[in-house]
Amino acid sequence: MKPVVLEVRDLVKTFMLDGAPINAVDHVSFQVCSGEFVALVGPSGSGKTTMLSILAALLMPSSGEVLIDGRELSKMGETERVKLRRARIGFTFQSNNLIPYLTAQENVEFMLRLNDRLDKVGRIRTEELLARLGLEERLHNLPAQMSGGQQQRVAIARALIHNPAVVLADEPTASLDTERAVQVVKTFAALIHENDRAGIIVTHDLRMCKYVDRVLQMRDGKLVQEYTLRREIDALAKGEH
Repeated sequence: MKPVVLEVRDLVKTFMLDGAPINAVDHVSFQVCSGEFVALVGPSGSGKTTMLSILAALLMPSSGEVLIDGRELSKMGETERVKLRRARIGFTFQSNNLIPYLTAQENVEFMLRLNDRLDKVGRIRTEELLARLGLEERLHNLPAQMSGGQQQRVAIARALIHNPAVVLADEPTASLDTERAVQVVKTFAALIHENDRAGIIVTHDLRMCKYVDRVLQMRDGKLVQEYTLRREIDALAKGEH
């Protein structure tokens, strides 16, 4: 059994809507182990993105616990959470949030610079990772000189480059065609498995579940189903559930 990297314990996030409390995340618990790639699926409004924001230490829960490498996020001060997020978490948003005046290579290297790890080895790894994502000819292009799909792949490389313990991706294939989407998710899966990271991808495209190890299904803030068997996951990816 591989070690648990990410643990969620009875997590709740409550918002007020028209004066009434609504649980966007409603008593959810699960674990993700080293080298495990998990898909979080469910309809719009099911709580997936809220959950991902809490896991990324961008949003504090109302109650419950999130532990990364055994460290509980809510017990940290803001400065400590920022340091952990920068060093131990890789995150891609639906909007790529690239720095417009930096090239593709510089955007990816920016994460290494933040962690004082930008050296010759880091530059070589940046080039190799961008090439693996089909961007070897776009290293020196600014975001405005790339398509939306190319920008999204740069953002994915940026999330992976510093070898974080946890990799979180919010709809990373939304702006990609099917061929590129499959390439990106397969690359995500390979890097997570090769480097023993804990990975979670939020996706509406159930076909992408074919490339993950486990699927967690949310509805109305609750974790309602977990698919762990390969045949169940493949059936879900084919739309047979």
